[in-house]
Amino acid sequence: MSDAGPPSIDLPSTPPHARRDISASAVAAGLVAVLVSFGGTAVLMVQAGHAAGLDAAHIGSWIGSLSLVLGLGGAFYSLRTGLPVVMAWSTPGAALLVTALAGVPFNEAVGAFVLAAALTLACGLFGWIDPILRRIPGEVAAAMLAGVLLNFGMGIFSNIGKQPALVLTMCAAYLLCRRWAPRYAVLVVMGVAVAMAAALGLMQVDQLDWRLTEFVWTTPAFSVQAAVSLGIPLFVVAMASQNLPGLAILQAAGYRPPASRLVAATGFLGLLAAPFGAHSVTMGAISAAICTGPEAHVDPNKRYIAAATYGISYVALSIVAGAVAVFFQALPAALLAALAGLALLGTIMGGMAAAMANPQRREAALITLLATASGFSFWGIGSAFWGLAAGLLAHTAFEFKRGRAGA
Repeated sequence: MSDAGPPSIDLPSTPPHARRDISASAVAAGLVAVLVSFGGTAVLMVQAGHAAGLDAAHIGSWIGSLSLVLGLGGAFYSLRTGLPVVMAWSTPGAALLVTALAGVPFNEAVGAFVLAAALTLACGLFGWIDPILRRIPGEVAAAMLAGVLLNFGMGIFSNIGKQPALVLTMCAAYLLCRRWAPRYAVLVVMGVAVAMAAALGLMQVDQLDWRLTEFVWTTPAFSVQAAVSLGIPLFVVAMASQNLPGLAILQAAGYRPPASRLVAATGFLGLLAAPFGAHSVTMGAISAAICTGPEAHVDPNKRYIAAATYGISYVALSIVAGAVAVFFQALPAALLAALAGLALLGTIMGGMAAAMANPQRREAALITLLATASGFSFWGIGSAFWGLAAGLLAHTAFEFKRGRAGA
């Protein structure tokens, strides 16, 4: 990796002290990350489960098992090392399954989930991820981060027309808190948003059934058809659209993640959860940006509390996963969109500043940012991967040109 870009963060050599490091801003950032990630993807898994003809118990087991393992994995690693490790489920993978699961016996789908997790584990164990991450220049990683998050920032304003009273009240609360109590801005905005939505009658939660999650075992069955149509696409999409961007976001924030080890951990956790319906455990991307940004804490060494809060919250959600998924369907989409955008403003600003800091690499960074922010998707792989690819290609071309010119 280039020496330019965000400075590396040196984590303390001694184990972190969570009780001493805990802060309201970090806890708020972790909770906002849960709201954004769970609210955005759980609905897709409910839709995919309905398309596959699954009953409520199997859908709850799917969401609950994923919530449990990713929460435990991320919280354990964060509290043990002080690195803000955020694990997630594969949102592009869930979108893929909405159509791909139809007509596939669920035990064969579970076999495909096992295959995808095993391939991820192999990539981590063989150490194939670290060399890739080291070759991503800091400016390109920062531009990809800004590009991924740019639409969330613009979502604040695009949702004003949909729910003007709600979103404008949230914006006013944010501006006032940024002036008088900046560390608590996101926490206050979250409380104001929920209270305002309830006052406006935008939350329909009277039909919720808070039954406990049943973890239903499904014995995997393996077939070539399911492997080709589900297993391999899930693996490719998870690696390209979540794991690499998620690791690059940590890198763009100045951290030095043990990339291969973390990817191996997601694969191992995925193997454990797959027989209960879990389709893919990955590194978080958007949720990681919320937990590693300046809004979580001014001290980067204390942002792991946000990631730990995120993980512990997911463990708690796993107990009533199906009902929580329905609850998030009851929240106004404008609330989630505006909350995510306001929580990410500082991270977007930091990513853009780091991306454009080196004049010699601004063009490659700009190409990365534009390609990532475009939302372009090809072969089922999202724009974060293609933005990285475009930026690396541009960076290589420009560096080669400068090298030839100086020869």
